[in-house]
Amino acid sequence: MHALPQRQSLVAQTIAYLTTQIGTGEWRDWLPSERSLCQTLQVSRNTLRAALQQMADEARIERIHGTGNKILPRPAGLPIEPRAGHVALLSPEPIERLRPMQSLWIDEMRALLSERGLKLRVFHGRHYFANKPDPALQRLVTRNPHACWILMLADENVQRWFADNRVPCVVAGSTHAGVELPSRDLDHRAMCRHAAGVLLGLGHRRMALLTHKSRRAGDLESEAGFVEGVKQSRREDAEAVVMYHDDSVAGVGVAVRRLLKLKLAPTALLVLHPHNYLAVATRLMQSGVKIPEDISLISRDDDPFLSFIAPLPTRYEVNPHLMAQTLLRPVLEVVEGQAVSQRMARIIPKFLRGESIAAPRVTPAVP
Repeated sequence: MHALPQRQSLVAQTIAYLTTQIGTGEWRDWLPSERSLCQTLQVSRNTLRAALQQMADEARIERIHGTGNKILPRPAGLPIEPRAGHVALLSPEPIERLRPMQSLWIDEMRALLSERGLKLRVFHGRHYFANKPDPALQRLVTRNPHACWILMLADENVQRWFADNRVPCVVAGSTHAGVELPSRDLDHRAMCRHAAGVLLGLGHRRMALLTHKSRRAGDLESEAGFVEGVKQSRREDAEAVVMYHDDSVAGVGVAVRRLLKLKLAPTALLVLHPHNYLAVATRLMQSGVKIPEDISLISRDDDPFLSFIAPLPTRYEVNPHLMAQTLLRPVLEVVEGQAVSQRMARIIPKFLRGESIAAPRVTPAVP
């Protein structure tokens, strides 16, 4: 009794996927062989043929016996398939667990797309970001065809899968080396190079960067920029230390303790993420280390809660509406089947000098 609706749903999903691939220009004249399509879509030959026959009845393809399935020109003004013409966002975490600033630009993007008759659908799950995400991503994209995917907090495995499978997407972040995908992000390299310059200008010579072990592309860019900023100062006594943590409160505490135990402990820290800034600040407070008297502290990223911390953190601020606007253009170009006019673009945030930095006074005591 329930087999027919399920079969119809699977046929509809197959049609939606084929339509998306045709619409993005992945297939221009002919569809791949039925055997290849069955393997890619993980559907039976009967399901695929039912989908192909429906597309032939609607004059989308022409089934030529012994030759294959020829793609026919799409009549002007023909409406886009439901969902296949819309936008999906993929994140390892649900929206309610993202940082407030990230949730804000997602809401802005949803509104901007809605104004243009497009819907934004959010998918999340850590299994899509596992060490070997291929099966999970294949099922996700096959069952949920969209004209464009926005990849958020995507590691190298996820980015390479979308690039290798030519799934239309835009990275909301930085791309890893060798990954040719359009991307929009903050200029983390320039931000951290600037932060190093600010600290050097105050007289700091022993500085440290606290970063996550996950090695996301934006964090790698931050590390490179920070080290560059110190080296370009041409101060022989200037030193940049990079310390990694596991993103837990305990892990951040261990990293801070290791830094303070160095023979020449740093007099300034650059922390990449706001929640880690809070963990660092509280750990220093527990250790009797004062900010900024004993150690200066900068947060690369901003979040609303930072404005309630004393001393007021020095940080870099970006308007979430600007982030959404910057992402909108490449997303619309992908949805319309056009080549993205600018593969990579970076936003320079506003530097907000707070009360957490000062000229070095003394080396912090080891707790």
